[in-house]
Parts: sequence; C-alpha cells; structure tokens
Amino acid sequence: MAIDISGERQSGQDVRTQNVVACQAVANIVKSSLGPVGLDKMLVDDIGDVTITNDGATILKMLEVEHPAAKVLVELAELQDREVGDGTTSVVIIAAELLKRANDLVRNKIHPTSIISGYRLAMREACKYVDEKLAVKVEKLGKDSLVNCAKTSMSSKVIGGDSDFFANLVVDAVQAVKMTNVRGEVKYPIKGINILKAHGKSARDSYLLKGYALNTGRAAQGMPLRVAPARIACLDFNLQKTKMQMGVQVLVTDPRELEKIRQREADMMKERIEKILKAGANVILTTKGIDDMALKYFVGAGAIAVRRVRKEDLRHVAKATGATAVSTFADMEGEETFDSSLLGSADEVVEERIADDDVIMIKGTKTTSAVSLILRGANDFMLDEMDRALHDALCIVKRTLESNNVVAGGGAVEAALSVYLENLATTLGSREQLAIAEFAESLLIIPKVLAVNAAKDATELVAKLRAYHHTAQTKADKKHLSRYRSPASILTA
Repeated sequence: MAIDISGERQSGQDVRTQNVVACQAVANIVKSSLGPVGLDKMLVDDIGDVTITNDGATILKMLEVEHPAAKVLVELAELQDREVGDGTTSVVIIAAELLKRANDLVRNKIHPTSIISGYRLAMREACKYVDEKLAVKVEKLGKDSLVNCAKTSMSSKVIGGDSDFFANLVVDAVQAVKMTNVRGEVKYPIKGINILKAHGKSARDSYLLKGYALNTGRAAQGMPLRVAPARIACLDFNLQKTKMQMGVQVLVTDPRELEKIRQREADMMKERIEKILKAGANVILTTKGIDDMALKYFVGAGAIAVRRVRKEDLRHVAKATGATAVSTFADMEGEETFDSSLLGSADEVVEERIADDDVIMIKGTKTTSAVSLILRGANDFMLDEMDRALHDALCIVKRTLESNNVVAGGGAVEAALSVYLENLATTLGSREQLAIAEFAESLLIIPKVLAVNAAKDATELVAKLRAYHHTAQTKADKKHLSRYRSPASILTA
C-alpha cells in the first residue's frame, strides 16, 4: 500500500554535503573575529539599528539563519554563551571543522556509526588528558591567574587596550558576590552583579560600586534622598486607582452615587498603601505604575517609592535583600493583607546622580552581597560592546573560581590534544582510528585561524607548535624545553 506524503524527501550524500556546507558558511562568518586581533562585525537589522561586535553569540543571534543544520550551530553558540559565557566563536569553528572532516570520511566509505563512536572516544580521551596533564590548579597561581583569565577573554574586545584595568575590576566584582550554599559549596552568583551603562567620560572612568544600582530615580521630588535602615517591599502590580474590568457595566440611578464610586476607588488604593506602610516598609519598588495621587501618601510617610523597575532587577533585589516579590494583596481566603515578613532589609537606600541620570543605590543587602559595575563610554555602541565583553569576562572568572582549574591559551591546549590523539589513533586497529585522527586534525583549526587572523604564516606556526608539543609528550625529562619558547607564546611572538 502506497502512502501519499506531500512535500519532498531528500536523503543520501547530497543532503549530507548541503548540511556541512551550511555549517561551514556559518563558521566562516565568525572565523575572522577569533583571537586578540580578530575583526569586529557591523550588523544592521530590519529597522536600521546598528550593532558593532566581535562576540560570536551576538553575531549569530542577529543572523537570520533558515537552514536547519546551520540553526543547530547558532543554538550551540547560544548554549555556550549561557553555560560558559565565552568561547562561542571557538565552539562553532571546531564543530564545523569536525562535520567537514566527518563528511570526508563518509565519502571514503566509512560508516557514520564508526565515525560517531571514534569521535566519542576521542572526546572522552581528550577530556581525560586535559584534566590529568594540562589543567593547573588556581591556588598554585594566585590572583594573577584570575586577572589573566579575564584579560584573555577581553583581549579581542573593544576594551582590550584597557584589559589591565577592567580585569581587576571584574575579579573584584566576582569575589565580592562570593557565597556558600546549603551544601557547603562556594558559589559566585554573577547575576548579583548589575551592569549599569552611563554616557560620558572614557572607559577608564568606569568603577565598581558596593550595592545594587537601579537605573531609575524616585517617583516624586518630595521623597527623601536617603533611607536607613531600609525595609524594602518588592511589588509586581499597579498602585493606581482601582478601576472596573473592561465590559463591566454599572447602572446608577442617582448621580450622587457616582461620586461615591469614585471615592471608593481612591480609598481602596489608599488602604493598600497604608497596609504596606504599616508593615514597616520605607522603600517601595514596583514594576508597574504608581498613581500621582498615591505619591503624597509616600511623601507624607517619608518613604522612597520607585516605579517602572525592570522585573529582572526586582527579582535580583528581592533575592539580595531577603524580600518576597508580591504579585497580589489577596491571601488564601481572598482578604487583602500585607505582612512584614514579605519585606527585605538593607543598610541604606540612597539616590545618587551618575552622568545625567538618577540612580537608586541599595547598599548593605541582607542575604547576599550585591555589587554594580558602572560603565562609562562615548555612545551606546561602545557601552553595549563593553557590557558584552564584561559579561564574558565575569563568566570566565566565575568558572575559573568554581572549577579551580586553568589551561594555557593561544591554541596550546588544542595542539597538545591533537598530538596526543594522533598518537592514540595509531594504537587502535579498528575503523575508529581514522575518526580519531580526523578529530585530532580538526582541533588544529583554532591555532590555524588565530595565526591567519594575526597575519602570520599559519602552516609554519602550526608545524612548529606540533613539533614542540610532540617533543614535550615524548621526552619525559623536559630538558629540551630550555631552548624553546613557551608554545603558547608562539602566536603572539
């Protein structure tokens, strides 16, 4: 029995080649942005907004990719950005190279299953080799290693020239949010680091502030500039006059009743505000609006009210101060209540002026420490790229502190793994040998691209790099190293 299925079905080598070509096309877009001398890309969207960046994840996110195989690479870059924070360009380049070489093996009549098992074996062995031989404990290297990790991440970004200054800023920020969870593990929740962008001055005028900064000011001028100690209410609803839902009709026979309805609407809002103030709140943050009529109650009580706070900021403030983000006044019985246990605590809340903007600073938070990085720069393009660069650096320092290991950069790890896996491949007598050899060759794409982007002779440099690593892995006494420079420094020489 034949089943009629609309559409086309493609299979075989042609489709495989199309998929690999699509992935190669995506990798070629970001290839030139890899490394300390990589180039920036200018991206223009449908409405004419311009983004200037060399962050792989940002470039790929803004591409309108339609091919399903290429979309997988874009998602890979996004996942890398979310999980690790940096290395988005590298993973895309390596993945595309692995696919290209696997396709060559399939053309030579090697079954895909053999290639997959060979790649998996190579991956396991590579990870094991990195852990056992290449990784160095951070304690042995001290704070300098953290600063160098941050500098490596920033070297290819717009703030690369000021990497010394920003690297120390990043390390201090990450160490400031150090905490120990219930299992006794030391964690560095970098979401507690708020990055605030302010126009004006130079990048080197950026600084670190102890406290969480909200990019908004007080709702009214009559409110105090400083409250200490602060009891903070985090609200996720309007503090405006209660109005009937759309579609609700009220038939009034006596015109005097209308005024009573209006008065009751205003009274309901007043009662809600009084409940918040009676609970002891002297700082009120809400993601929605606050009625102008309601502001006089806060001014009279000497409280600071802030409206239109971003939801993400409200969540972070609630977590840092021990507050509960409240989305309704109604309790389980439907009664409107507001308990003091919902409030968070901080040493002080103060309004400060940064550049031309008013900023609310929450200092001395109760549960977790919070810090803010205030970035200064000429325009939005500069500040946005600085933000992306610092996000990558913060993630890298966090990963370094939590994993407690670092490895050499500059393509040194990839070259060492390539030599190791090539030697491993020759010990196998199965078809997986070919897949492992291709895996080893694929890893060399990173030093090759770094060399090409630095306008060096990639063939000669990679050959030298492999020779040094081969000697290092085969001669146990290491005496030969005295006449060689560090392999990681070859690309920067």
